[in-house]
Amino acid sequence: MKEKNRAIIFTYIFLFLVSGSIIALDQWTKMLVRINLSIGESWSPWAWLAPYARVVHWYNTGVAFGLFQNTNLLFAILAVIIAIAILVLLPRVAVNDWTLKIAMSMQFAGAIGNLIDRIRIGHVTDFISLGTFPVFNVADSSITVGVFVLILGIWLQERRENKQKQLQDQQKQAAEDQTSHSEPVC
Repeated sequence: MKEKNRAIIFTYIFLFLVSGSIIALDQWTKMLVRINLSIGESWSPWAWLAPYARVVHWYNTGVAFGLFQNTNLLFAILAVIIAIAILVLLPRVAVNDWTLKIAMSMQFAGAIGNLIDRIRIGHVTDFISLGTFPVFNVADSSITVGVFVLILGIWLQERRENKQKQLQDQQKQAAEDQTSHSEPVC
């Protein structure tokens, strides 16, 4: 039992280190944008890069891609629910399932990073603009990458389970073959 408690504590420390780092980066970059650019103003280090990548001070009262505008309270509540769910479910994650722990940490960070904006300033600050893709931020990226890590983890887990099942089937078949060869024929 003591070992299990130690593993749970380590898992929470991991969550708070990973998500804390992402939240700090998210809030710092948003602060830099709010201080240095007016809403709608953009910046790019080189003029030739501006059509492809630039920093644009924008805000969002909805979710990704500008969907569901003016639903700030709803998505603040949803972020709290997601964060609590991650905190509750985290101890149930297998000790060696690092992809799920990383995915949950990234999704937790994204939810909290945008929640901080929703509570403090009434909207989410977005600033990363790539081509014609909707403007996003570090928290949005963390959620998105976390989903891809989760999908990758599920895929890897299924591969491991399939390989193990194949190995068990081969061992079972070998044992059956050995048993059938050792029985006398009447």
